[in-house]
Amino acid sequence: MDTFTLPDSFYVDLGNQTYQPSEATIGPWSSAAQHGGPPIALIAHALRTFPSPHNLTISRISAEILGPIPVETCEIEMAVIRPGKRIELLQAQMTCQGKPVLIATAWRLAQQPGCVEPVPDDFNVPELPAPQEQVFFPGIDYFPYAHALEWRFAQGHFSQHGPATVWTRPRIELIKGQANHGLDALLLMLDSANGISAELDLKHWSFVPVDLTLNMHRHPQGEWVGMAAKTIIDSSGIGSANTRMFDAQGAFGRSLHTLFVRPHR
Repeated sequence: MDTFTLPDSFYVDLGNQTYQPSEATIGPWSSAAQHGGPPIALIAHALRTFPSPHNLTISRISAEILGPIPVETCEIEMAVIRPGKRIELLQAQMTCQGKPVLIATAWRLAQQPGCVEPVPDDFNVPELPAPQEQVFFPGIDYFPYAHALEWRFAQGHFSQHGPATVWTRPRIELIKGQANHGLDALLLMLDSANGISAELDLKHWSFVPVDLTLNMHRHPQGEWVGMAAKTIIDSSGIGSANTRMFDAQGAFGRSLHTLFVRPHR
C-alpha cells in the first residue's frame, strides 16, 4: 500500500459553505476523485443543519451524482423548494471548480411522539463482531476512504462477491472540529453498499452508482451503524444496490442505488 497518514477529518470548513477535502475522501478509482460517501455525507450535513424555526427532521434524502467529484475545494448552495411548518423540501447543490457535481433533496417532517402506535421493522440485527483485520478489495493498493472507517463484517466481505452485512464507525470527523452526528456516520458508509455487495470483479467491471435514495423512520443512534446490502443486475447493464440500515436499537430505514454496469475497456 502507498504511504497514507490518516488525517483528523474528511473536510475542513473554510466558511461560507465552502469546504476543503482531505486525502481521506479519496476512493479506489483515482487519486484525483473522491469516494461518493464523504461528499454525500457533507451535503446531507448541510441539509440537516439548515435553519428551521419548526424543528423538522430529515426523513428522506435523494442524491444525484453528476460525475466524478474531484479532490478540490467545493461549495454548497441551499434552497427551500417547498416551505412548511410540518413538511418541508430542501435542495442543495455542490460545485467544484465552478462545476455542479452533486445535487441532493431532503424531505424534513415534523415529529409528534406518541401520535400513533408504532409498526416496527422485524429485521434481526446481527451482533457487533469483534475487531477484524481491515482488508479491502484485492488488487487495490491505495484506498484512503476505506481506512478512514472501521469495518466489521457479520456476513460477506470486500473480497467476496454477493450480499454483505457490515457494522462501521468513522475513525475521523466529517468536518474538522465538529462531532459526527449519526446521519453523518451513516452516509459516510452508505455509498459503499454496491462495493461490499459486489457481484462482479472490480478489476474487470465498473458498477457505478448514479444516485442514492435514503428513507428513514428515525435517525441512527450510537457509535456504530450497519447496513445489509444486496446487488441486483440485469443483463442490459442496469442494476441496483438495495440496503437495509440498522443500529443497536434495530432497523431504521432503507436505501437504493441505481447502478450503471459495464466491463472495463
